[in-house]
Amino acid sequence: MKTIAFFNNKGGVGKTTLVYHLACMIADQGEKVLAVDLDPQANLTSMFLTEDQLELLWPKGEHSRTIFGALRPIIRGLGDVQTPHLEKIGSHLALVVGDLALSTFEDKLSDAWPRCHNRDESAFRIMTAFYRGVSQAATEFDAKWVMIDVGPNLGASNRAALIASQHVVIPLGPDLFSLQGLRNLGPSLRTWRASWQDLVTRNPDPSMALPPGQIAPLGYVVMQHGMRENRPPKAYQRWIDLFPGEYRESVLDESPTGTMSAGADPYCLAMLKHYRSLMPMAMEARKPVFALKPADGAIGAHGEAVRKAYGDFLALARRIADRAGVVLS
Repeated sequence: MKTIAFFNNKGGVGKTTLVYHLACMIADQGEKVLAVDLDPQANLTSMFLTEDQLELLWPKGEHSRTIFGALRPIIRGLGDVQTPHLEKIGSHLALVVGDLALSTFEDKLSDAWPRCHNRDESAFRIMTAFYRGVSQAATEFDAKWVMIDVGPNLGASNRAALIASQHVVIPLGPDLFSLQGLRNLGPSLRTWRASWQDLVTRNPDPSMALPPGQIAPLGYVVMQHGMRENRPPKAYQRWIDLFPGEYRESVLDESPTGTMSAGADPYCLAMLKHYRSLMPMAMEARKPVFALKPADGAIGAHGEAVRKAYGDFLALARRIADRAGVVLS
């Protein structure tokens, strides 16, 4: 099983859309995928489910079928994390449903981190709640892939979610804000990784399953850029050209060697266009853009764009799998 978080502390880069499309693409290849919504905004959940479905999953005052419901015993101090409810999207795709109430777990996670240094068992149970709950859900679904969507911040919830992940993919928009996001998140990832690897040696309960906290970067994806003659406009290209060096310096803690274009950078997993004309159509049909049919309105030039989108996302899925050390069926 491969657990991959998609993370950038800069919002609005298309991160959730990327998770949604990759989860659907890998499931379309016949592999079981568990999509996990650990963003308190629950945007990934809203991409998969209609408001009528969400109304049933979010009844007033109840959270039994969301990630918050699975965490509620540990939040209340009355028990441990439970196996999250699995919302079946298809035979090869399931969702751990997000919840706006998840934001209330932040303070408990912030308090638990320093207490782990003192070998506090309850603190370790809190810090590993995401990992243990998601692992239980993945085992129940027999998932080969776990794809985690998190919020755009460097807070305690994201630290716990990233520690629970083997790998991280960083979506970037072609702008200064994403460049600054790399500068912020890279050192944080390295600090979290090093700190957690020290903390696991202090675990007071050897029977408690702890994540190794690898958070191994697989690369970055440049999202939502316009194209002219197969090249981004100059306004975007300025920032894209800086990504290879900044990724090496901030995320990998390496010294950049010379200059390299993002297109030639092995750490650039893809440069995806926005698919502006297809996205509203896909949202209306509640499908990924590459699954749109003529009945959904994807005819003529739109039909060709759908076929191109399918090839783009399949190539990206295969590249992520290759970087993660597995072969995508």
